[in-house]
Amino acid sequence: MQELKYLSAYSDQTRAQVSRLIEQNKLGEVLRQRYSGMHGIRTDRALYDYVQDLKGEFLRNADPINKVAFDSKIHVINHALGLHTSISRVQGSKLKAKHEIRVASMFKEVPLEFLRMIAVHELAHVKEKQHDKAFYKLCTYMEPNYHQYEFDLRLYLTELDLTGQRPW
Repeated sequence: MQELKYLSAYSDQTRAQVSRLIEQNKLGEVLRQRYSGMHGIRTDRALYDYVQDLKGEFLRNADPINKVAFDSKIHVINHALGLHTSISRVQGSKLKAKHEIRVASMFKEVPLEFLRMIAVHELAHVKEKQHDKAFYKLCTYMEPNYHQYEFDLRLYLTELDLTGQRPW
């Protein structure tokens, strides 16, 4: 069985199924059947509005998000698809935190479900810093299909690595 670096945490059985799809040249086809095509969010402003809508729906009482942007410097190679940063500054006698979310530019050309998964993941970091049970519970609260979208995103990254082409 070939090395599937994006699926290393999954079971041998799951990796074997994915390997069979790859051998049959059907991985891209499976992804095309599950997801209709690319979303229309192309600008930082549109991404900001999208993330703010999610925050407004699920995390109304959380700290405000000051900036949301696509970032061409974030790469899968660095094991990151998005980043949440919190910058603390002293203003008078108070400590103010600014939250920023950056999403890898590659997410401009994926199905909306993948972008939503990344946005939900980074928003969850506003409340939960660690990737623990509470973090993933919050992710699935905001997006019930979170784990399926994450898995399919890993399939997409595998297909992109192998063929160099996007399925959509």
